[in-house]
Amino acid sequence: MESILYQLSKEFLSAVNGTCTRRGFILPMLYDLVNLETHLQHLTEIAYEWCSVICENNKSLEDWESHLLVCLEIGFRHLDFQHHFIEATITHTKYHRGLVDVVFESQESEVIADLLHAWTTSSRSSDRTALLSLCAGHLIGLHNLVPFSPRLRWLVIRSVELIGYKGFEEVGVEMFAGLLNHLHVTAEDIDSSFHWASLLLGTIQSSGGTKHLSHWYWEFLVELTALGLW
Repeated sequence: MESILYQLSKEFLSAVNGTCTRRGFILPMLYDLVNLETHLQHLTEIAYEWCSVICENNKSLEDWESHLLVCLEIGFRHLDFQHHFIEATITHTKYHRGLVDVVFESQESEVIADLLHAWTTSSRSSDRTALLSLCAGHLIGLHNLVPFSPRLRWLVIRSVELIGYKGFEEVGVEMFAGLLNHLHVTAEDIDSSFHWASLLLGTIQSSGGTKHLSHWYWEFLVELTALGLW
């Protein structure tokens, strides 16, 4: 199966980089892969590589945005979003930056979760925070645009933790506090109590920070203190 996937990837890359006459099979093939009953780790790394190539060729590839969203679904929808490591070789390129606007403008909660999963999870070859800071401005107000599934909520919490308070300073404390209030984080949701303590202290020390945080914040601090997590 692995050799078949790599041969398929070779044909895919050739089509995307080649002439338009060879591109008609791409979307049907992608949808066939979405419906696979068994997903191999190689499919995750291959699909993520395809995202880079599609972004690189976006000016010549018709409906390239749809191609991207399907590739993300193929690569990440089937994974356990609570795991922090992917048994695959995920390589981030400069072209992956093109995913941000397309994904968030789709306003599809599970597609956004796919991207956050790709960018908050470590793999055998990548720094999981390499591109994540690009999402900071898009996460603000996101809860007003799309419904938060448990998967999206958990991945947004992990994204906020990894980005940190400094990464959200430009958006303003009021809007950032609005996101935190919506997430209603608990000790069970977090990976690092130190990072969250630092994030919350940064928020309350900013101008008007305490005023904008709702009661969940105090509950969260009491919970962390009771558990001895900070």
